[in-house]
Amino acid sequence: MAVVLTPTAEHEVAARDGLWLSAADAERVTGFALKPEGMCRDELCVPLPVSAVSGNEVDVSAFWTKLGGPVIASKDRDVVALGAPADERNAALDGLAAPDFTLPDVDGVPRTLSQLRGKKVFLATWASW
Repeated sequence: MAVVLTPTAEHEVAARDGLWLSAADAERVTGFALKPEGMCRDELCVPLPVSAVSGNEVDVSAFWTKLGGPVIASKDRDVVALGAPADERNAALDGLAAPDFTLPDVDGVPRTLSQLRGKKVFLATWASW
């Protein structure tokens, strides 16, 4: 058994050799169904290499990586996290604005974030706790 963490849920599944899952578990975890043309959700189908499908099982790690999502596992591979692909993360962040604030720069000059809009800003923070 393995616990698979996705951006929206936690799933306990029977996994073998990493993250080989039954087609049903793969669909439950990813939202994509195994079809002859690949892993599909609605009109989107992602072709899989022959090495990522074996009978009614799918190498979900290989599939998720092909989608562009990060995959990380515990040492014992009993917990696996499937991160949101970069395009999904970027879309979620697009249009978000940081709250306006004023802080002194390294020379002690007060800088207000809204005055820097449209420019690249590097903000380093630190906390002792």
